[in-house]
Amino acid sequence: MTPEDVTAHFTRADGSFAFARWGRPLVPVVFGVEDETLPVVKGAIEAVVTLAGHKMAETDPELGANLMIFFLRAWDDLTGVPGLERMIPDLGPLLDRLKAADANQYRIFRFDEAGAIKAAFVFLRMDDHLSSVSADTLSLSQAVQTILLWSDTAFTTRSPLATVPSGQTILRPEIGDLVRAAYDPVLPPAARDPSHALRLFARMNRAG
Repeated sequence: MTPEDVTAHFTRADGSFAFARWGRPLVPVVFGVEDETLPVVKGAIEAVVTLAGHKMAETDPELGANLMIFFLRAWDDLTGVPGLERMIPDLGPLLDRLKAADANQYRIFRFDEAGAIKAAFVFLRMDDHLSSVSADTLSLSQAVQTILLWSDTAFTTRSPLATVPSGQTILRPEIGDLVRAAYDPVLPPAARDPSHALRLFARMNRAG
C-alpha cells in the first residue's frame, strides 16, 4: 500500500480528508439475529478490536451500548424500534433515501469532543445479496468497516477481505496493518489534514 492508497482510504467523495478511531472501549449490541449468530458477530468485532490493540467493555458509562448493529428485512422495520428516533433525529428522511437508493447497508457514527468515535449504528437490510454472504464474512466485513471512520468510497471497488486458498475469508493483510497503525497511541484519535495519512503509512512500514 502506497501513501496515496492510505490517503484514499480516508478521502471522501467530496475530496475532504476525515480520519477517526474509537476513543472508548466498544460495547456492541446486536438486533435481529438468531441466538446462535450472536457469537459470530461479536467474535468478529472482538477479533478486529484485538487486532487494533483497542478494548471492549461490558457497558459504556454514557450510552450503555455504543455499537448497535441491526439486521432487518426492510428499512421500514426500523420505524418500530423504540427510542431510535431520539438517537437518529432524521430517521424518517434517512429511511426514504435508503429505500430510494435500494441500499442494503448504512453506517452512522457519532463523535466526542476530540473527534474520536463514541458510537456507531450499523444497519443491514438482508436482501438477496447480503443473505447469500456467510455470517462469518458479513460480520468480519462490518467489524472492520466500523473500527475506523473510512472514506465513503474506501471499499467500493475492493473489499477489505480476501479469500485464502483454503476457502477461509480473512482481513486483507494491508488493511490489518492500516488498522493497527491507526490505533498507535502516539497518533491523535481524529484528523482532518491529509498529512495524517503519511504518519499512518510510516507506522505501517514500521510494523511490517
